[in-house]
Amino acid sequence: MTPTQTNDTTEGGDNLVNGLKQEEEIEQSAVKRLSDEQDHVLKSFRLLIADLCQQFNGGHPGGAIGMAAIGVALWKYAMRYAPHTPTYFNRDRFVLSNGHTCLFQYTFLHLTGFKAMTLDQLKSYHSDRVDALCPGHPEIEHEGIEVTTGPLGQGVANAIGLAMATKNLQATYNKPDFDVVSNHTWCMTGDACLQEGVALEAISFAGHLKLNNLTLIYDNNQVTCDGSVDLTNTEDINAKMRACGWDVINIEDGCFDIEGIVEALNKARASTDKPTFINVRTIIGLGSAMAGDAVTHGQAFGADDVANMKKMYEFDPEVHFIISEKMRKFFADIPARGQKLVQEWDKKVQQYATKYPELNAEFQQRIKGRLPEDWKELIPSSFPDQPTATRKASGLVFNPLAGKVNSFMVGTADLSPSVNMIWKDKVDFQHPDLKTACGITGNYSGRYIHYGVREHAMCAISNGLAAFAPNTIIPVTSSFFMFYIYAAAAVRMGALQQLQVIHLATHDSIGTGEDGPTHQPIELANLYRAMPTLLYIRPGDSEETAGAWITAIEAKNAPTIISTSRHTLPQLPQTKRDSVAKGAYVLDEVEDADVTLIGVGAELSHAVGVAKELKKKDIKARVVSFPCQRLFEAQSLEYRRDTLRRHRGIPAIVIEPFAPNGWERYADAGACMRRFGHSLPGKAAYKMFGFDVPSLTVKVETYLQKVQEDPLLRGEFVDL
Repeated sequence: MTPTQTNDTTEGGDNLVNGLKQEEEIEQSAVKRLSDEQDHVLKSFRLLIADLCQQFNGGHPGGAIGMAAIGVALWKYAMRYAPHTPTYFNRDRFVLSNGHTCLFQYTFLHLTGFKAMTLDQLKSYHSDRVDALCPGHPEIEHEGIEVTTGPLGQGVANAIGLAMATKNLQATYNKPDFDVVSNHTWCMTGDACLQEGVALEAISFAGHLKLNNLTLIYDNNQVTCDGSVDLTNTEDINAKMRACGWDVINIEDGCFDIEGIVEALNKARASTDKPTFINVRTIIGLGSAMAGDAVTHGQAFGADDVANMKKMYEFDPEVHFIISEKMRKFFADIPARGQKLVQEWDKKVQQYATKYPELNAEFQQRIKGRLPEDWKELIPSSFPDQPTATRKASGLVFNPLAGKVNSFMVGTADLSPSVNMIWKDKVDFQHPDLKTACGITGNYSGRYIHYGVREHAMCAISNGLAAFAPNTIIPVTSSFFMFYIYAAAAVRMGALQQLQVIHLATHDSIGTGEDGPTHQPIELANLYRAMPTLLYIRPGDSEETAGAWITAIEAKNAPTIISTSRHTLPQLPQTKRDSVAKGAYVLDEVEDADVTLIGVGAELSHAVGVAKELKKKDIKARVVSFPCQRLFEAQSLEYRRDTLRRHRGIPAIVIEPFAPNGWERYADAGACMRRFGHSLPGKAAYKMFGFDVPSLTVKVETYLQKVQEDPLLRGEFVDL
């Protein structure tokens, strides 16, 4: 049976009313399209979802119930995966971007034989069990879940990253006689995901790249939390997707037309030149008294309604969590089918290894998430003495490595001239047929990604690249630090998943200058320093920049932001790359010191300059470089005490033109910022805000005098 075509213009709220009117007709005609076995499975699945939510009187039943036929088409017929070997490298990837429908995924993981997802675990949804494998949204740590989703639209962008990973690995390692990488990426999305900016950024980019190994399945039930979709959206989504370079397939009866959905999925897998958007019309909460209503999205139906659903489907209303032998049998062949895929792939890779031993050696290294043993030798051991912006130093450190090691995929949000991430002979990641007006071309083996002005999508796509397999690809993003506020939600999702993504943030202080307060980050470092898992590192010169990159590359289970300057900084002979990994270290030690000056990143040299001026006034100042708070917190108590020496009664003063919040943990006073910046050349901006060495020296002197007069100040954080 071919997929039933819908009218592209009927995307509004009238579909909600029509859907309700047609529900009875649809159910009556379902018998004509479904085998008895399929009909039983769909009914059983929907009742199981209803029971799972009713058990603790909460959850999201409606979408999962409406998507049942899509799930059967995917897990039974279309997807290639191995439940008993869930990490099988060449498996299809599935992303549930509308993550509130997580029971949809959890239930199919159970039915298809993923060992960890027992029925007992499935029933843990919305329970108080701390060992539950069914959190309120899918989480990457659990077997069969590729990425953590929840914030809408993120999963769409993640899926595009997964598809890009496949394309790059195919172009790098496949040979005409050996397609060792051949998986497809499937992504479920809903009405809400398609309203989120991050999804639309990523959709546009995927169409541009012609990712024909990507399928986006739209659960088109025309409902969001507030009501029907036409409350906020009346666009022609199919025309929009076609305009973005996608093929579009419509399925009118998405609640029952398994055969039509399977045919659409197979057609999508066979696409040769475009990603595919499958618009599947469903009814949220099908079979319940509130079918088609937004209320079914986020609450249990009620015991009476669930019982009535069971009666309607001719099930015993007194029996709960029904998984019949008939249903078990329907999915019983899937584990064996998956193991056959694993065995066939293993055999193919063995043959590949015989014919292409060197290429296979690298391929196996990538599969294991390992870098070449000598990767650190590619980083310069020393740097020129002249003042250098740390954004430029970042290129000096990383570009030789990126040029030689295929694990790194490097991208920028339309700022190639500013971020210094281009290495000699780099190849762009592009569709090979692309012809641009500027003459820049590439192919899928390329590892430099022009994301365009899409900071949010860049970071969310990079999470997908990183999630393809642990450390097989290490994505690097780059933009001005201020613009990472656009990407904050995606950076947070990467931290939540402990994905190794390295973000190079440039123009990171008021030293950015004439671009003014819109481009001068004051508050953003506090967000990222507070974000669990994430390493926010501000290096103070080229040597520390080398240390920041080494630390980020060795942090296999954490994302990193390397925060660098636009303006040139002095090269300090005392800095040590190996000490960056400790978070903070003593740069200049002085016995019987009167004060400790904490210099951070671009302002480290300011602290060194102030210490020299204070020495002329017989004030002894020791200097501590403090590139990363989280790394410092990981050190022993003894090390932290010896570094700061506050326990010896020596006051510490931090110098950083950011909001001071958080520094009270490490310092007694701070020269920081409590207002936005100003449009001036960098040096003039520093002087205006009192961050030149003479002004800072006076501030430190004044503070030390006040402490002598009022010792109680030592117990308070003083803003200088």
